[in-house]
Parts: sequence; structure tokens; C-alpha cells
Amino acid sequence: MTPSNIGRFKLKHTDGAARAGELSTAHGMINTPVFMPVGTQGSVKSLCPEDLENIQATIILGNTYHLYLRPGDDLLAQMGGLGRFMRWDKPILTDSGGFQIFSLSDLRKISEEGVEFSSHIDGSRHFFTPEKVVAIQNNIGSSIMMVLDECVPYGADRAYTAKSLKLTTDWASRSRIFYPPGTGNQLMFGIVQGGFFHDLRKESALQITGIPFDGYALGGLSVGESKEEMLDIMYYSAPLLPVDKPRYLMGVGKPLDILEGINTGIDMFDCVLPTRNARNGTLYTSLGQVNIKRAQYARDEQALDPGCDCYTCRNFSRAYLRHLYMARELLSYRLNSIHNLRFFTGLVAKARQAILEGRFSGLIKEYRGIYKI
Repeated sequence: MTPSNIGRFKLKHTDGAARAGELSTAHGMINTPVFMPVGTQGSVKSLCPEDLENIQATIILGNTYHLYLRPGDDLLAQMGGLGRFMRWDKPILTDSGGFQIFSLSDLRKISEEGVEFSSHIDGSRHFFTPEKVVAIQNNIGSSIMMVLDECVPYGADRAYTAKSLKLTTDWASRSRIFYPPGTGNQLMFGIVQGGFFHDLRKESALQITGIPFDGYALGGLSVGESKEEMLDIMYYSAPLLPVDKPRYLMGVGKPLDILEGINTGIDMFDCVLPTRNARNGTLYTSLGQVNIKRAQYARDEQALDPGCDCYTCRNFSRAYLRHLYMARELLSYRLNSIHNLRFFTGLVAKARQAILEGRFSGLIKEYRGIYKI
């Protein structure tokens, strides 16, 4: 990718609000919409990079908080960056770690300068400023960096949410000043907050999109709210983001939620759900959700999803997958994770093709029947 192309986002086609695009990064092109498997600590749990290649993942997500604590961003810089360290030569997006820090409610203290927190590993004290979070991500060498923001808890009142919104904007501005456009080959995304108040979401969007980021994200969703509340904010907020920049919905990842997000004009998604649920025996198929631990699958010789092209579905029966899960064999984690992630990468690929062909409304209608709200 030539330096002049890095950060270029091109819309190839739209179908209603749904968008099919291309995002150029220093580590390759990303076709959108896209789902990003979560590799929090430099590993998508139970899978190796070859597995990720085979399920046609084009970008993965790492976490700044966890990678800073171990193995340490200085080590990653010495090793040539996270991609080289883990032998993944495609794009990586790094979350700022803000969500993880703010979930440590008893172990952190927020100020205008930044956030002080205790490590969940050994209790050691650390201080993150917006600038330090960018510097850590520089060392990690990700393709896309997220700025430090405050993710307010569900149920936070208006006064707290408004105060948090200002802090998030101030931190975003400081992040961009520390790493101005054109500084290097890493892209930087800003994050819109505002809780579940329409006017605060609009205010946050106006402030954050006024800063020249390479893309914009919606944060603060999938934090305990109802499905109706989440969809309301998604459908209200997505149109507030620039048309000519990639739009990222953070941490929302049920199959129908992704399609609803695409329907609002969102381009990028991530969630731990596919791999976490895979390890718990919950699998996603073109016919609906499967709980592989159920006795009904004990003698079922069918593939998990006859329409799926993943390694798991091409080689193993539901009966075998159930046996592995019930026996707590480690292979269960790998085979289930391969399938779930392939279902998700395949789902967004189907959505992209449907957008290009002008039939996305039919696709989402089909999945609204399969994965009912």
C-alpha cells in the first residue's frame, strides 16, 4: 500500500443506508462491511494465524490495556510490532483499553489528565493519559488506533453522561494533537459517546467529527441495555457520522445486531461473542443457533451447518462436536471457534455482496426470521 493511499476510504455501492466500501491501511485493504475477530492479547483464543486466514478474516482486534500489561509495548516494539510478533501480516485494530479500565470501577480513578488504575494481574499502579495510550499503540504497531475515551456505565444519569462526554472530547482532541494527520502510517479513529440520550449523542458526534480522524466509532453500546434501546441509539447515531469515513460499532456482535448495524450504515464490527460462545458450546448457523451440548446431537451424523465451507463443517459431524464438548477436549474450542468465526466473516461477506447487488433488504429480512429479535 503506497503512503498516499493509506487511510483512503472508498464507497463502492450503497443500498439504502447500507454501504459496501474499501479501507486502505498500511497492512492491506479491508473490504467493508467487516467483522473483526478479537485477539485481545495477541491471540484469537484457541486459533493460530493459519486458521484466521482459512476463515477469511482480513483484520483482527488487539487490546492496548492487556498488551501494555503483558508482554509490554516496549517488547512488542523491539519485536517489530504485534503483527510480526504473532505472525499476522494483515491489518490489526487496537482498542484503547478504555472499556477494560473503566470496568475496573473499584481499581481506577478518573481525572481530566487521564485515568489511574491497578493492574488486574498484580495490583501494580499505572496511569494512562490520552497521549500515553497513543504512544503505546505506536509501539504495538497496529494499523488502526482508537483514542482513549470513557465508556459510561448503563444507567448513568444525564449529568454524569454529559460530563463524561466532555472528557471524551477533550481526550480525543489531545490524542489528535499528539498524533496529527500525516504523522505516520497508523490510522486513528475517534469515538462518539453520549449514553442513551439522543441530544447528547448528537452533541458528541458534532464534537468528535469536528476533529480530523481517519474514522469514527460509536461506543457505549452493548453495556446492559435492552435490544430496543441499543437499536434506537444505533439507528439514531449512525447517520450523524461522516459519509466519507469508515464507521465502527464497538463491541456489538450478535448476528442480527450486525446486520441491523449494516442497515444503519455501519462498516466495521467486533465482538468476543463468537469465540466465547464457541467455548461454551453455542454455535451459529445459517439455520439458527445450535447448543451443541444437547442430547439430540449425540448421534447426529450431519455437518453442523451443511451450507458452511469451514474446516469444521467439511470434516466433522454434530455428534463428534458434541462428544468433544462433553469430554472437555481442547479440540472442541478450536473446531467450534473456527466455525463461529467463519459464520461471522461469511455473514458480512454475504451482506457486502447483497449491497453490491441491491438486495440487502431481502437478506436482513431473511435473518430477522432466523435470528428473531
